[in-house]
Amino acid sequence: MENIRLIEVREEILSDNRDLAREIRETLCRKGVFLLNLMSSPGAGKTSLLIRTLRALREAFRIAVIEGDIDSMVDAEKVAAEGVPAVQIRTGSACHLDAPMVEKALGELDLDHTDLVLMENVGNLVCPAEFDTGDTRKAMILSVPEGDDKPLKYPLMFSICHAVVVNKMDCLPMFDFDLEVFRERVRKLNPGAEIFPLSCKTGEGMDRWIAWLEKAIAESRSR
Repeated sequence: MENIRLIEVREEILSDNRDLAREIRETLCRKGVFLLNLMSSPGAGKTSLLIRTLRALREAFRIAVIEGDIDSMVDAEKVAAEGVPAVQIRTGSACHLDAPMVEKALGELDLDHTDLVLMENVGNLVCPAEFDTGDTRKAMILSVPEGDDKPLKYPLMFSICHAVVVNKMDCLPMFDFDLEVFRERVRKLNPGAEIFPLSCKTGEGMDRWIAWLEKAIAESRSR
C-alpha cells in the first residue's frame, strides 16, 4: 500500500554484521591469526574441547581465548587457570556472538603476539549459525546424548560448519545414537564437513581433531 513503508531491520543488521565480519577476517589474515568459532548447544562440551585443544597446541602456538556467555565468567576463569589470555563476552539477553562483539574482544588481545584464538560461542544451535563473527573456521559440537537427529532439526548450523565434533563417544553404549545415520544426515547438508567422533573425557579421537586443526592453521597461513 502507498501509505506503508517497510523497513527490513533484520536484513540490515545481518548486512552490517557481514561487512564488519569481512573486515575482521581480513585483519586477522594480515596478522596471521587463526580464529576458530566453536558452537554447540549447552552442555555438549565446548569448554572441555577448548581446554583439551589448547593443552595440545600451547607448545606450538601462542593461544588466546574468547568466551561468550549470556551471564557468568565461569568458563573464562577455567581458561585463565590454564595460564592462557582470556576475554569474557557477557551478552546479557543476546543468544549469540556477532561481529561487533568479537571486534571488541579482539581489541583486548595482543594480536601481534597471538597465532590462534579459540572462541566459545553462546550455547545455542540456532542464532550463532546466522551471525558471521569473522572467524577463519567454524566448528560445531554435538554430544551423543543429544541424538543423531539434530541435523534434521538444525540444518543451518550443520550446513555452515567446516568441522562437526561428536563428543561423549564414551557414552555411546548408553544411548540410541547411530553414528553412520548421523554421518549421512550431515553429508546431505554439508558434504565437505569433517566429522570427528571423540571423547573429551577419555581423550579418544582427540589426535585426529588436533591434526585437522593444525592442518587448517597451516593452510590459512600459506594463503
